Amino acid sequence: MPDFQTILTSLSNGIFTITLNRPEVYNAFNEQLTTDLIEAFKEASKNDEIRVVVLTGAGKAFCSGQDLKDAPTGSGKRSLRDSLERRYNPLIRSIRKLPKPVIASVNGVAAGAGASLALACDYRIMSENAKLIEVFVRIGLVPDSGSSWFLVRNCGVAKAFELAALGEDVSAQKALEYNLTNKVVSAAELETETLKVATAFATGPTKAYGYIKRMLDRAAAVSLDEALDYEVFMQEAAGSTKDYTNAVEAFKEKRKPEYSGR
Repeated sequence: MPDFQTILTSLSNGIFTITLNRPEVYNAFNEQLTTDLIEAFKEASKNDEIRVVVLTGAGKAFCSGQDLKDAPTGSGKRSLRDSLERRYNPLIRSIRKLPKPVIASVNGVAAGAGASLALACDYRIMSENAKLIEVFVRIGLVPDSGSSWFLVRNCGVAKAFELAALGEDVSAQKALEYNLTNKVVSAAELETETLKVATAFATGPTKAYGYIKRMLDRAAAVSLDEALDYEVFMQEAAGSTKDYTNAVEAFKEKRKPEYSGR
């Protein structure tokens, strides 16, 4: 496992937990945090023991977005293009391309790129005290790190414009109403409920989850005919896995299948 400076990691029973660990600044992104996260997701991709990733934050926040006090390398104004192309976009792509489920356990505020980070995950579970904020417009910027794409896909153009243009706080209950989270629980229940969901994924057909991610990310941009053809391709791949073979045998033997993730 790489030596990380700004995140904590643990691996237990197939569950790889990544905890953003800059609580003194509400887990705001600096150069090192994005670097550490990208490396952590590389580890998740190549390590077969990892079946699911849980992403959360230390302290009161999930992630408050870019640390505006983090000085750019050298002198002069920070290049927003450089930050996005070199740091944020590779991070978001690594989450979406990871052929394993990623759960955002949103324990507090997720703002700006922190909201994008949560939205990039496959499943979101929020504490009732948590909130999402598309905060970019408050400093004259536009959504980035995938937020424009995730917002439209999850809650439609009209609501996406409202959230992006007004930049208002979105409570956990409102996030549930807007299809921006899967589940809302009390703060006391968040860890337990996250573990329950993570365990379900960690003991499930991992390859099928990866195929599902690829299919759904592609589905909105293709015709029905193209989607049908891609389903044929992906179903053939899923049907070649050991998990499929074992599940069929378990069905015939009237027992619960045990998935190896292969």
